[in-house]
Amino acid sequence: MKKAFTMIELVFVIVILGILASVAIPKLGSTKDNADLMKGRTDVATIRSSILTERQSQLIKGNNSFIEELSNDSSLLFMKNKDENRFLLTYGIASGTSSGKWSADDDDYKKYSFHTNNLSVKFTYDNNTGKFDCDRDDDDTGKICRKLVD
Repeated sequence: MKKAFTMIELVFVIVILGILASVAIPKLGSTKDNADLMKGRTDVATIRSSILTERQSQLIKGNNSFIEELSNDSSLLFMKNKDENRFLLTYGIASGTSSGKWSADDDDYKKYSFHTNNLSVKFTYDNNTGKFDCDRDDDDTGKICRKLVD
């Protein structure tokens, strides 16, 4: 009666574990990229909705303008503008240049970048129309842009 595994049985188990690992590891890498894209997609939808909500609250007060800029702080984006009396988001979005984060591209807070997959997708805010959008025509970043906004 045998009480231990043979060398061949152990080799087979190691080979099977190696095959399973070779299938699972690439899936885990793409999962992080997909999570960053979904976070960006959610952020874009939240920002756009907040722009419209803020505009509607201003219309009730008799002000017919969109918010002048989307932020006034480079570390906590999309919270309030320089007047400090028109709020966009109640919590703000932490900025950075790592994957899945936003950064402001200029001092007047109308250009932003979303960083993912070693690319930066540029977004522009137009305070005349309230439009917050990216360039879909560029080859590399255009594909990511379409995934974020379409």
